[in-house]
Amino acid sequence: MSTNPTRVFIARLLGLDVFDPLGDRLGRLRDAVALERGRKPPQVVGIVVEVPGKKRVFVPMTRITSIDAGQIICTGLVNLRRFEQRGAEILMVAEMFDRRVTLADGSGDATIEDIAMEKSRNGDWFVSQLFVRRGYSSSPLRSLRRNETLIVDWNDVQQGEPDEPQAATAFVASHEDLKPADFADALHDMSDKRRIEIATELQDKRLADVLQELPDDDQVQILSALEIERAADVLEEMDPDDAADLLAELPEEQKEELLQRMDPEEANDVRRLMEYEEDTAGSIMTPVPVILPPEATVAEALAHVRREELTPALASAIFVCRPPLETPTGRYLGVVHIQQLLRFPPPEALGNIVDTDLEPVSDQADVSEVARMLATYNLNALGVVNEDDRLVGAVTVDDVLDHLLPDDWRAQEDADPVIRKAGPHG
Repeated sequence: MSTNPTRVFIARLLGLDVFDPLGDRLGRLRDAVALERGRKPPQVVGIVVEVPGKKRVFVPMTRITSIDAGQIICTGLVNLRRFEQRGAEILMVAEMFDRRVTLADGSGDATIEDIAMEKSRNGDWFVSQLFVRRGYSSSPLRSLRRNETLIVDWNDVQQGEPDEPQAATAFVASHEDLKPADFADALHDMSDKRRIEIATELQDKRLADVLQELPDDDQVQILSALEIERAADVLEEMDPDDAADLLAELPEEQKEELLQRMDPEEANDVRRLMEYEEDTAGSIMTPVPVILPPEATVAEALAHVRREELTPALASAIFVCRPPLETPTGRYLGVVHIQQLLRFPPPEALGNIVDTDLEPVSDQADVSEVARMLATYNLNALGVVNEDDRLVGAVTVDDVLDHLLPDDWRAQEDADPVIRKAGPHG
């Protein structure tokens, strides 16, 4: 039986399923939205629900009809446009959890770990209490232990700055297990200031992985906010094709300065990609696939494709070439697919099992031709050669998908809001 409590702690709601009045699952609760009101307790105006497709939408508190330990039920019309933070809105989990506060009784600082919202007589919801973990005591008359937890009223604390570095560090630490694409979704939904604050707290490799999952505008904003040396370091950690795409969005002077500060070898890979005409295989390829000589064994090939930094698509194919093995290589001989590696004994030379029938694609070929070849032969990766038949890279299926989808594909689903069917009270 559903209940409607007048006081609820936000952390207990995270991840709960949200249903419409007809019993159809809308999604899961991921955050709550409040309006800051100066010294007054913030008013809770709605919840953020993650619907299928990883999109996050806003559901007003006026649409919430029931809250219990297992589910949340809403009614009326729910706009499925992607939630965008505005004005004085704050995300209670993303921005208030881990915020440092000072206890008004003089006993020291504490960190917010949970927030209670309470329903007033007129039906509006407000922040009423904080569940905090005490940091230290500033009073010599009190013997208080670190890590002591307590519940305090909102008015019994002095708020710290919401954008202090400690809060960003804590957010990064608590979300370290998120996949880059999911972390990117969370960043995209933040305010500009918060997005940059969180991004700058990430390690270079983590930031590079997340940047590759963000829309172009967010990538440019974050990279431009970094110090020039760090921006160059992050670009070095990115896949060369993604780094080239990002640099292409920057002003010429900024782009050249970043390339000058990058490792010369990494910069050369990026420069080569930027020389290709748009919509060609060369413009979207990865210039560092797995390349081995024909004398290499199956055992050596398996060791190479186990590398953690390789994507599944790149690890699916080993390109066999004559030395030099750096792109552009010596003469291209063929490809060995990972299934073949599993069917032959470890000492077998790759030259004995190489597939010479599968033709590579020209670096000048149109992307549509590459897509047709990948689809025709059910491939995850395809070799790319120049006019001298030297391997210059490989195109993977995800490279092609990224190119064929609209530039704003991550946000395009927001263009036409979908309205959920109204419940009986809608």
